[in-house]
Amino acid sequence: MQQPKVILLDAVGTLFGVRGSVGEVYSAIAAEFGVQVQAEALNDAFLQAFAAFPPPVFPGATSDEIPYCEFEWWHRVAELTFRQVGAFDQFANFTEFFDELYQHFATAEPWFIYPDVLPALEQWRRIGIQLGIVSNFDSRLNYVLDALKLSEFFTSITISTQIGVAKPDPKIFTSALEKHYCDAQDAWHIGDSFRQDYQGARSAGLRAILIERTSQMPGEL
Repeated sequence: MQQPKVILLDAVGTLFGVRGSVGEVYSAIAAEFGVQVQAEALNDAFLQAFAAFPPPVFPGATSDEIPYCEFEWWHRVAELTFRQVGAFDQFANFTEFFDELYQHFATAEPWFIYPDVLPALEQWRRIGIQLGIVSNFDSRLNYVLDALKLSEFFTSITISTQIGVAKPDPKIFTSALEKHYCDAQDAWHIGDSFRQDYQGARSAGLRAILIERTSQMPGEL
């Protein structure tokens, strides 16, 4: 098999995952604000709420507007999550709670790196393969990568909210490859979502590799 010039990777669910579950994180931080909700119920509600919204892409938004759009998108997801479990009205100030929750996911604390990731990244870098990330997460990804000490491995980071299209749209893969001056046939993409990563990358002409992870996140964030 010919060595690729570039390997693009998904982020959440491929490089790193949530410690425990999203519901456990939501529950723990809600408890700091005096709201007690079972983690399992919150996790189920989060999965439903996440699926109820279109992907967080904001065509036409300026670079200055995008962080606000991202915050508001996740605020709506979190609000629906707590409304579905009947706990929203228990917050004295939901936005104050959500601000802490939102910032928490920009740190290393709620995440863990899968054990096979660092050896693979180090090997690919050693043999001269360029590495990039293609993600449907948001701008906080840059902070997470820094906090997890993963940034050094990647020469490009392509985030759906910043370019206005989300996986599986082939345009997001094309945009990432342009940063490497690489043709699709010379690149691989690795991700954990069959639809967003595998099918999306194939539709863009890349060699697609599906990796199986145990993750609480719904597909790709």
